[in-house]
Amino acid sequence: MLCAFTIVAGVTVVRLLPGRLALWRPPSVAARQLAGAAPVLGAATGVTGAADVATAAGVSQALAPLLSSGTLGQSVGVLVTNLATGQVLYASNASTGFTPASTNKLATAVAALTVLGPAARLTTKVVTGTGTDSIVLVGGGDPTLAAGHPPAADYPQPATLVQLASQTARALRARGERSVQLGYDTSLYTGPDFGPGWPASYVTSGNVSVITPLEVDQGRVTANGVPVDADVSGGIRSADPALQAADVFAGYLAADGVTVRGAVQQVTAPTGAAQLTSVQSPPLAEIVQWMLEESNNVIAENLARQVAISTGQPASFGGAAAAVTSVLRRLGVTGELQLYDGSGLSPQDKIAPAVLVQLISLAATTARLRSVLTGLPVDGFSGTLQAGASVFGPSGGPGLGVVRAKTGNLSTVAALAGSAYTKNGQLLAFAVMADQIPPDALGSAADQMVDLASVLAGCGCH
Repeated sequence: MLCAFTIVAGVTVVRLLPGRLALWRPPSVAARQLAGAAPVLGAATGVTGAADVATAAGVSQALAPLLSSGTLGQSVGVLVTNLATGQVLYASNASTGFTPASTNKLATAVAALTVLGPAARLTTKVVTGTGTDSIVLVGGGDPTLAAGHPPAADYPQPATLVQLASQTARALRARGERSVQLGYDTSLYTGPDFGPGWPASYVTSGNVSVITPLEVDQGRVTANGVPVDADVSGGIRSADPALQAADVFAGYLAADGVTVRGAVQQVTAPTGAAQLTSVQSPPLAEIVQWMLEESNNVIAENLARQVAISTGQPASFGGAAAAVTSVLRRLGVTGELQLYDGSGLSPQDKIAPAVLVQLISLAATTARLRSVLTGLPVDGFSGTLQAGASVFGPSGGPGLGVVRAKTGNLSTVAALAGSAYTKNGQLLAFAVMADQIPPDALGSAADQMVDLASVLAGCGCH
C-alpha cells in the first residue's frame, strides 16, 4: 500500500509541476545559443572592440588637466604604455634621466631576483675562532635579522639572534664548553658606510642605518640603545649596528648558560673555520616584497650588495651600483640609468621614466620577478600608498585598490611607477617623475601623482 501511495503521489506531482522536471535532467548541449556573454576584459586581451581601446589621444586628454597645473614643477617626465602590447599611450621627457628616489628600488629588486632567485636565503652563522675557546659571529648581509622573537603575526618571520644564540649554546655545551671569547666579522662588505651624497642626517632621522652585513632590527633602537621593532623605535638608529648586534648576541649566550669572557672584538673569521650553527633569512621573494611595500632602505642596500657579490663585483656602494646596472642591461633594459646606491637615497642617481616602465613590464612578464609586482603598495590599502604611511596619500578615486605603484621622494623629488587597471580591464604601466619640486609643495606633488594613476584607472581613454 505504501509503494502504491508513493507512485500515485509522484504521478500527481509530475502532472502538476511539469516545468520542475527540467531541473532533474542530466546536462546536455543546447541545439542553439541561449544567451550571449558580455565582455569582461579590455581590448588588450582581445575581448572588447577597438572602440574600447585606450588611445594616445584619449590618455593625453585625460591627463592634460593634471600635467598642465604646474604642481609638479618645471622638471617632469611621464610615460604610459599598454602593458600587454607595449604601445606608448603618453610620453613626455620619457627618456630623460630624473632623480628616482625610492623608485630606484625597482632596479635593485629586479636585479636581485634575477641573479639570486626568489627562493634564495641569506645566512648568519657562528664559526670557530683562532683559539679552541673562541667563536665568531659572521654577518651574511641579512637585512631582516631580528634580535628577539618578533610578533607571531609578523610576515615574513625573520631569523633571530636569540635563536642563533640558543643553537650556539647547545653546540658549545655538547663540546663541554661554557665560556668563550666572542668576535664578530663584517668583512663581507667593503668601502664606506654611507652612500654618495648621503648626509649624516639620514641616520639621525631614521631613514637608514650604517650599511653593514651584520645588524639586527635594521639598526633601530630605543633611546636607551636597545634593539627594537621598527614600529616602536621612534626612528632612532644605532651608530654602530654591528657591534650592537654582537653585544646582544653575547647577552643571549649568557642567558643560555655560556659566559662571554672580555669585550666583544671585531675580527675576521679564520679561512676554512668550522661552522657551529647558522640561521637563514626568509626567501628573497618575501624580502623583496617587504622592501617595496614599506620602501625599506636598509633592505635595498643589502640586496644590492648581494647582487655585487653574486656577480663578482666589490661589495661596496660603487660595486653594487655597477652590478645592478650590468644585470639590467643583460636583461635588455635600455635608456638613462646612472646608479650610485641601491635604495635611491643618493641625489646623484638618475633613471628615465622609460627605464622604470621597462622594469614594471619585465616583472609583469617574468615569473622569476613576480614578487616585484606583488610587493608594490596598493592605492589606499598597503605600504606607502595607505593613509599616513608617506607623503603619497590614497587617491580616494577609481585607483583605489587597483593601482599598484612604487613611491619615491626626497626633499624636492617625487616619483611614482607601477600599473593601473582601466575601467574596461586594460592593464597600463606608468611612470611619473619630478625632481625640481619646491620643498613646501612636495605633499601636493605626491598627491597629484597618485591622482594621475587614479585617472588612468578610471578612464576609458578612447
